[in-house]
Amino acid sequence: MTDTPATNIVFLLFPGITQLDFTAPAQALSRMPGATLVGAAANREPILTDSGFAIVPTHDFASAPQADILCIPGGHGVADALGDAATIDFIARQAAGAQWVTSVCTGAFLLGRAGLLAGKRATTHWAYTHLLPLVGAEHAKARVVEDGNLVTSGGVTSGLDFALSLIARLRGDAMAQAIQLAIEYDPAPPFAGGHPDRAPKAITAGLKDHVYDAAAARMEAALTSA
Repeated sequence: MTDTPATNIVFLLFPGITQLDFTAPAQALSRMPGATLVGAAANREPILTDSGFAIVPTHDFASAPQADILCIPGGHGVADALGDAATIDFIARQAAGAQWVTSVCTGAFLLGRAGLLAGKRATTHWAYTHLLPLVGAEHAKARVVEDGNLVTSGGVTSGLDFALSLIARLRGDAMAQAIQLAIEYDPAPPFAGGHPDRAPKAITAGLKDHVYDAAAARMEAALTSA
């Protein structure tokens, strides 16, 4: 019997992160045999999430091990992180040695700022997909998009789908299915409206008006700034 390969899974952490972008794939990936999870930030002070509670990083950028799988979550804090040179440098350095480079939600734009999406097919949260060309990417309309060793996923909950897909690639379908069963990921949402293609138009319009039009404009401004 061959030994299970060790796999370092490094998640970028930053203020304003959407916690489920991080915790959903982390929950699945942590159960993959051989996995070691790392939460890396500029320092090891607690990181305030968008949910009001904090996450404590395991490493700072300088001490983080080389990732086999690099994962960049999203959140409203991405717009600020785009202007942080240390964060972008960390992503670029880690990506250069990673087997897989991945993102959840608007984390795709941090990959893009690090020069990793040029000429690639990619996805992100539905409210921001029109901004992908600003980082040289072509939007592919799918929940999980793979292009070479780059894997991007849509908004928030799609991080769990990406994680299970990657586990299947690395450890086989049976292992991914076992982990899916262990965490009882058996979606049965009360409404068939988790994407604008299926949500009532009034709900989509209201959410854009109250949240995402302004958020996307802020992201665009951050992406187009020097």
